[in-house]
Amino acid sequence: MKRPLALLLVVLCMLLGALPQRASAQTCTASASALSFGNISPIALSAVSATGTATVSCTWPAVTLTPSVQVCLNQGGTTPRYLGSGSSQLLYGLYQDAAHSIPWGSTVLGTTPISVILNKPLVGNTATASVNFYGQVTANQATVPTIGNASTVYSQTLSQTSLTYGFFLLVAPGCAALTTNGGSFGFTANATVVNDCQISATNIAFTASGVLSSALNATGSITARCTNGDAFRIALNGGSSGNVAARQMQRAGGGGTVNYQLYTDAGHASAWGDGTAGTTMQTGTGTGNAISITVYGVVPAQTTPIPGNYSDTITATISF
Repeated sequence: MKRPLALLLVVLCMLLGALPQRASAQTCTASASALSFGNISPIALSAVSATGTATVSCTWPAVTLTPSVQVCLNQGGTTPRYLGSGSSQLLYGLYQDAAHSIPWGSTVLGTTPISVILNKPLVGNTATASVNFYGQVTANQATVPTIGNASTVYSQTLSQTSLTYGFFLLVAPGCAALTTNGGSFGFTANATVVNDCQISATNIAFTASGVLSSALNATGSITARCTNGDAFRIALNGGSSGNVAARQMQRAGGGGTVNYQLYTDAGHASAWGDGTAGTTMQTGTGTGNAISITVYGVVPAQTTPIPGNYSDTITATISF
């Protein structure tokens, strides 16, 4: 009766020897790509999205009783999140889903991390999975500036991204229950804020007059919205006459012209043109908000042409 027992003990020892001897033989690691939002124009006032990828890799021993693993990617740090350039900031968020409805959180903070389950492959001991994460720059940040009147990179290094995991046989543990810490891994988020301008204008309407024995005055406006810190200039062309120093309105249907001029100032000292023929251009620096610039129009006293409606079309061009 002793010999079978000895054989049973030998078989049992052999089976125990086939089991994994060290928990460290089962490990997981992770890394993440940079999250790049590309070029952003703050004055567009729109949200900008980007996608990054986290790569998770887990390794098993040749024989294991726990062929599956729950991996949780925890995003620490404070919220809200900002990309920065010096003291300037650009607000953004990190999310688990493309709809930007589930923030990427951390069990340490009581929020929800990104989780993924990997299974030991039939061939080999290592499984790898790619998991997308999503970023969105918040809309309506009109006053975010460029620096030095040039495209400016805003960035943040996210160094508090950590990995926890737990191997299991049948039932996956929740992220909050995981005790194995795979360490931290970092990545950067970045965006390039670019100079940009938008422009619009209102018409200049002179009052009706029977004779042009005295000057007629009227004003219009040009509205410019440029990136905060962006230097700009606005030129006005010569209209139908093609001459910025001697503009003319044409009679509808032909047969007459009315001389007039546009100025940058109420005193009518500086004709507003394209910088040629003694004219000047209006200059300024953007704030990110809309800036209204007055255009001063004058019809000087002159020989009155035949009655009719007289008009001209001027093109305003903003350079930045």
